[in-house]
Amino acid sequence: MKKIGRFLVSGLVLIALIATIAPPAQSAPPPLGTPQTTLLVTGLQGTIGSTVGPDGALYVPEGVVGRITRVDPQTGALTTFASGLPKTIPAVGIGGAMDVAFIGNTAYVLVTLVSPDVGGSDVDGIYRVDGPDSFTVVADIGTFNLNNPPTIPFAVSVATGVQFALQTYRGGFLVTDGHLNRVLHVGLDGAVNVMIAFDDIVPTGLTVSGDTVYMAEAGPVPHLPQNGKVVKFGPKSASATEVAYGASLMVAVKFGRGRSRPSRNCRRRGCCRDVLYALSQGPGVPGAPPGSPAQPNSGAFVEVNTDGTFTVIVDELNLPTSLEFIGTTAYVVTLTGEIWKIDGFAAPPFGKSH
Repeated sequence: MKKIGRFLVSGLVLIALIATIAPPAQSAPPPLGTPQTTLLVTGLQGTIGSTVGPDGALYVPEGVVGRITRVDPQTGALTTFASGLPKTIPAVGIGGAMDVAFIGNTAYVLVTLVSPDVGGSDVDGIYRVDGPDSFTVVADIGTFNLNNPPTIPFAVSVATGVQFALQTYRGGFLVTDGHLNRVLHVGLDGAVNVMIAFDDIVPTGLTVSGDTVYMAEAGPVPHLPQNGKVVKFGPKSASATEVAYGASLMVAVKFGRGRSRPSRNCRRRGCCRDVLYALSQGPGVPGAPPGSPAQPNSGAFVEVNTDGTFTVIVDELNLPTSLEFIGTTAYVVTLTGEIWKIDGFAAPPFGKSH
């Protein structure tokens, strides 16, 4: 495992790319601390976000075909959970169903870049899944953005924004907008408010711990390495606090099991805590225009260290976009329509999981 600090090249991915990567050869399961990477799923279409559902399965939006797919985390078996959502507009290259989250047993889907201003005819916002092919728009984020443009000066070419990630929070949702550079709080009643606004930092993935929000930043064009960050903020924060920086194009952040087994005394004292992990997208293609995909097979699954650096757990990932944990297994979703399982990097707890 490699520890990295402030010296990676960076690039921003905001359009879809179809590419392939061969799974590494594996024989026997490696010892603890040696990650085992297994290709679980291929062939998904337009994959950016994901979540773990109340049944313990993975749920992944496929923007190109307008559906949410349920993935068995053990076998990789695919079933359609919901279909008929707005699809990616071909001329745009990204959008439609971007991310999904559950409140109880009800799924909600983040949909973006489908409104009339980009050539579509649908609503940019949060859709509630009412049935296998029926939905209700519970929040019109596109209209909110049109009526409430950013007050911080930076170039805006899509006034309705580019919503990237959806996260449940305080009975509603948080939504990152990677183009308008802000995080929205959205209620189940459809109310939309700006929770926190930024300069041109390109916010991407989100996770929460209590009231604290952890967020990945890709950084502005040309996406210099020092601008690839993980930050944190609270519900009343005027600005974010840096947690770590220096990895190329951060797109996801999530808490998971730590790589070192805690002592029994630590567990009794309550100091056994999950560790923060993140996904680095990878360096950009030299000479490519802004918004172009990163270099294939250059992404990384990293651990966020307390000294503000990152430790590489698995590298050479192909355009990762989303990260989930089920037990001690990490699941990485990619722009290429793949899902990878990563085992062997985390220590199982003593007794029951905490």
